[in-house]
Amino acid sequence: MSIRRLPEHLVNRIAAGEVVERPSAALKELVENAIDAGASRIAISLVEGGISRIDVADDGHGMARADIALALERHATSKLPDEAIEDVRTLGFRGEALPSIASVSRLTIESRRAGGDGWARTVDNGVVTADAPVAIPPGTRIRVEGLFERVPARRKFLRSVRSEYGACVDVVKRLAMARPDIGFTLEHDGRRTLSVTPQDSRAGRVAALTDRELLSNSVSVNHVRGLVTLGGVAGLPTFHRGVADHQYLFVNGRPVRDRLLVGAVRAAYQDLLARDRHPVLALFIDLPGDEVDVNVHPAKTEVRFRDPGLVRGLIVGGLRAALDAAGHRSVQRPSAAALGSWHAEPVIPSWAPSSALSSAPRQGSVWDARPDYRPEPAGRAEHAAPMTPAAAEHPLGIARGQVAATYIVAEAADGLILVDQHAAHERLVLERMRAAMAAGGVARQALLLPEVVELDETACDRLEERAAELVEFGVELERFGPRAVLVRATPALLGAGDVRGLVTDLADDLAAYDTALSLRGRLDLIAATMACHGSVRAGRILSVAEMNALLREMEVTPHSGQCNHGRPTWVKLDTADVEKLFGRR
Repeated sequence: MSIRRLPEHLVNRIAAGEVVERPSAALKELVENAIDAGASRIAISLVEGGISRIDVADDGHGMARADIALALERHATSKLPDEAIEDVRTLGFRGEALPSIASVSRLTIESRRAGGDGWARTVDNGVVTADAPVAIPPGTRIRVEGLFERVPARRKFLRSVRSEYGACVDVVKRLAMARPDIGFTLEHDGRRTLSVTPQDSRAGRVAALTDRELLSNSVSVNHVRGLVTLGGVAGLPTFHRGVADHQYLFVNGRPVRDRLLVGAVRAAYQDLLARDRHPVLALFIDLPGDEVDVNVHPAKTEVRFRDPGLVRGLIVGGLRAALDAAGHRSVQRPSAAALGSWHAEPVIPSWAPSSALSSAPRQGSVWDARPDYRPEPAGRAEHAAPMTPAAAEHPLGIARGQVAATYIVAEAADGLILVDQHAAHERLVLERMRAAMAAGGVARQALLLPEVVELDETACDRLEERAAELVEFGVELERFGPRAVLVRATPALLGAGDVRGLVTDLADDLAAYDTALSLRGRLDLIAATMACHGSVRAGRILSVAEMNALLREMEVTPHSGQCNHGRPTWVKLDTADVEKLFGRR
């Protein structure tokens, strides 16, 4: 078959397949055009998730009649005044979106410049069907109807209305976060589903579009390295989600989905979250235009950095610094369900008949025979430290007792604190081990009698291969036959723990690591495994002095608000919430 030139309408459809995959892709291009046009307010209306109709109206600069005609031609744009594509500052620059969308739908553009006349042009699947004046306010309005209606091969691959609408909402949220100075409204099938007004605060806009509680459960990120700036908000490790859909990343104001950036976020939170949990955050990276290539993908959702190592290090270092500054903070949001589970003692009103009182159980006499008698449980009495004015200096309060030999009850100046003693001490041990490793290695404690731990042969091989490196972590062992190792010392920080369980877990961890990587490269994961074995276990009874010592150390230890698996180590019940439980408020 000989080579031939493709007809214009087929070229446009092929281009549309690259740029317009689904309604959300078309919506993204239209909203980006509105932002580039200098709009201060953008109104979006969808019908059936954008499949039947997409309507985007803005109050930007608008276009004259000649510009409208030119905008519908391929590779025509006002966003590249010269050929310096590497210095592009706008969201769009390819000049492909409008003609591509117009080739697979009915597209109508209505626009007017301030002080000029309005004009409208309609293109039905690549054919101009209307071109006439129109009365509209300054700005531009674009309507897309019947997307892929005449391309059934593409239409059948669209998802349900709900799925397509969800993708459109995600696009609008990301663009609205990038530009908090612009107001956005979104309507779906005649119902307004999103509305944000212009504001100066990025954090406020992000919270408005994700979760209102993010403001009180996040840290501000501000980090600079060279000419690259990192800003935004990052949720506390205890403020997490089961999916990564709540991570918003921007490069020079452009929403992106870049594997390098996602990997850097994961690395920053790796020992603060369980593997199946994901942080909530919005990060904004600003750098010179010649340091990043945005012309990588037709949809402009991927970028390529000139120095990816610098950007990755900036994200990991910036997030770590911000989370370190958070100290012992943890998510504090007692749910309504949790409060509702408290049961109030039923009170017999004063006007109740005497029969209600007579039905109450009779007070027993000391002479009554009670064959089923069991003594009442006796609480452990111990002198507790009095509440002093210095309590304000202790955010986690003064220990008052222990519940279920697992939870410490403390009284703070403004409420009640409950601490999970195992989770909290696990984090403290991890941070101690980190500090010890940074100082040159973890101190070892020799066992009075070396312990033999039996494992399968491959596990023993892995431990033997890494024995020299494990010494830095305070574990001294040697091979003891084909299916056992002899443990001579363990980390002094762990005290007298379960040596067999520790060595078994270390062998499992080594099986998951690349043999080319040193254990120092996996410091946090190895240390976390050890910390879990060296922490105060649930079920251990603590003295008041031990409880207070744990609280004081938590207050000065970074990340003590969450355990090594991302769960909160303490929660707070405000005094106001306690008063509500007793009807005082």
